[in-house]
Amino acid sequence: MQPQEEQIRQLAEPLLASVGMELIQVECLRMKTRWVVRIYMDREEGGVTLDDCALISNQLGDLLDVHDVPPGPYTLEVSSPGLDRPLQRDKDFLKYRGSRINLRLREKIDGRRHLCGELTDYEDEDGRKFLVVSEDRKTYRIPREAVLKANIEYEL
Repeated sequence: MQPQEEQIRQLAEPLLASVGMELIQVECLRMKTRWVVRIYMDREEGGVTLDDCALISNQLGDLLDVHDVPPGPYTLEVSSPGLDRPLQRDKDFLKYRGSRINLRLREKIDGRRHLCGELTDYEDEDGRKFLVVSEDRKTYRIPREAVLKANIEYEL
């Protein structure tokens, strides 16, 4: 995680918690002339409304300006995580056991960098975390640090 993302996370989490929401993901991208800051948030009951996004955008924008994070001009985008929600935190992987997920890996496993299968378990072994993913009758035990990106697979 970039330093800006961690700073933004520290500012956003208490703000979101104060209105009954949780921070799902922070993305901070450096473009040519400005930063793009993306905040994904959710609420257990009822999800996120457009009014919620507007409220958090205004309040978080003020916080980011006061703390000069990110440095320089930025565009703030606030939304729900969507149907293909990202999985980043331990509690995300635990909550979505039994769901189909898409994984992009740092290194190839069995010659592949992309996997799509069922997240059957999320294990902690001596402080190391592992995703257990079943795909086409084969089970992969993937170290958490090998995962670049994980998302729920949207199913119709």
